[in-house]
Amino acid sequence: MRLIVTGATGLLGLNLSLTAAAQGHAVTGLAHTRQLNGIPFTLKNVDLLNMDRALAMMTALEPEAVIHCAAIANLGVAENNPDLAYQVNAAVPGRLAKWAAEAGIPFVHISTDAVFDGAVGGYREDDSTHPLSVYAQTKLAGEEAVGDANPDALIARVVFYGWSLSGKRSLSEFFFNQLKAGNRLKGFVDAIFCPLYVEDLAETLLEMLLHKLTGIYHVVSPESLSKYDFGVGIAQRFGFDPGLIEPVEMRSLDRDAPRALNLTLSTDKVQADLGHALPSIAEGIERLYQRWQEGYPAQLQTYGK
Repeated sequence: MRLIVTGATGLLGLNLSLTAAAQGHAVTGLAHTRQLNGIPFTLKNVDLLNMDRALAMMTALEPEAVIHCAAIANLGVAENNPDLAYQVNAAVPGRLAKWAAEAGIPFVHISTDAVFDGAVGGYREDDSTHPLSVYAQTKLAGEEAVGDANPDALIARVVFYGWSLSGKRSLSEFFFNQLKAGNRLKGFVDAIFCPLYVEDLAETLLEMLLHKLTGIYHVVSPESLSKYDFGVGIAQRFGFDPGLIEPVEMRSLDRDAPRALNLTLSTDKVQADLGHALPSIAEGIERLYQRWQEGYPAQLQTYGK
């Protein structure tokens, strides 16, 4: 399959491009300005805010599917640049979805668990949304733009972790780096989430694409835990001291943007439609560890040199 992946140097975009290429797909990754070396897929630079040029490039590639990962995902950046966040997180995916609909090709849009306010948890796909931050508000606007422009699009609400190009992009890398250095750090006991290991997410998204699924899906771990317990789990698997992690409440701290606390999501829909369970949290942390043992993080970082 000829596949376009936007945001191909980001945590999800890069792992997804590598996973798809390993499965035999012909992948073209799109990135704003970042260059990569030695990657097993094609990388092209394009500014998605220059939509006419971007769509001309994408049309020339004759893709058979598009997975749109590019976004402003930094909460502080979004809070300080709401207009830019809206353009990137809402307007751009809407235009891309419309183009894909007109071209008759599948379109996958990556959204976030943060479209919910975390007041109750256990959210299903048809539950009412209530995003708290500018980031979350613009991501929900992106869902709506994609759905309006392309009713056959697949919208995946996700939360994930794994190894990245910089080694500093995900929560698991934060815990790994700090614990490895022997630093004391905080872990939130009241922030509950359903993190899915990024390569498991990548494989699931490709499977959903092949199954021609459409509509909104929660593509997260079927299990939940606190961010404190997530850090402890990483410490224990990698042989670090879990006592370095201080349990604290997120609600007691000043943050750069409001954050939801209980973001537990139901995965019943995706598991039923794929016919199998998604990987557990323990399985994800184990795969994170095994990939470290195999030298995968170091391999990723060579791509950026």
